[in-house]
Amino acid sequence: MFILKRQDVEISTVQHPTRDQQVPILHYQEQTFRLVSVFKSNQEVEAKALWRSLTDNRGKACVLLEEPERFSVWGKIRLEQLGSETGSHSSTEILILASILLLQAVYMDIEDLLGNRQAKLFEKDIAKVLQQKQFPQVSSPEAVKSLLTVEPAQMPKLPTWQETHVIILLEELHGLGKIYFGDTNFAHQLEDRLLDMEDDELLVFMGWLNQSPLSKLWY
Repeated sequence: MFILKRQDVEISTVQHPTRDQQVPILHYQEQTFRLVSVFKSNQEVEAKALWRSLTDNRGKACVLLEEPERFSVWGKIRLEQLGSETGSHSSTEILILASILLLQAVYMDIEDLLGNRQAKLFEKDIAKVLQQKQFPQVSSPEAVKSLLTVEPAQMPKLPTWQETHVIILLEELHGLGKIYFGDTNFAHQLEDRLLDMEDDELLVFMGWLNQSPLSKLWY
C-alpha cells in the first residue's frame, strides 16, 4: 500500500485495554497501523517480500517503513479493535493455530487428491512425528485424528505447545508434503490455507514466519 519514511509518519504507543502491554501504533493520513514485524537494515529484501505478500496476495492495507537502521511492516487497524481482543490468542497460540490450520489443509488435500488410503498413511506418519518429538496432548491415535479433523475453533482448547513445537511441526509437515505430493507447490499456497484466521492474528503469524528460517520452506 505505502512505502514511507520516518518523517512521513507519527509513531506512538497505546496501552492495550485487556493486556499488560504497550502497542506501537503508526499514524499516517488519519489512518492507524499496528506493528507486524521489524527487520534489520540489511533485510530490505525480506521486509519488502512480507509487505508485498500482505498487500498483493492478501489485499491488506500495510505500510513499509524505511528508516536508516531498520525496516518495519505495519498492518492497518482501528484502535477500537484492540478493545475487542479480549479472549483472543496469545502470540504462541497464534503460531499453534496457524500450524494446525496448515496441517489440516495438507491432510485434506492429500485425502482429496490422492485418496483415503494415502490420507491414512499420512495420518500414521504425522502421528509418528508427534510421538517421537514428544508433542504434548497428542499421544493417542484419537488425539491425532482430532488434530487433523476438528476445526481449531471447535477445539475445547488449543494444545499447550511451545514455539519449538510449531517449528518442528512445520519443518516435518513440509518434508512429508514434499514426499506425498512429489513437489513443494503445496507450500506456496500458504496464505490461502489461513483464510480462517483473524486479520490481526494472521499478521502476527506472517511476521513471525518471515523472520524464521521456515520462510524458505513455506514461501
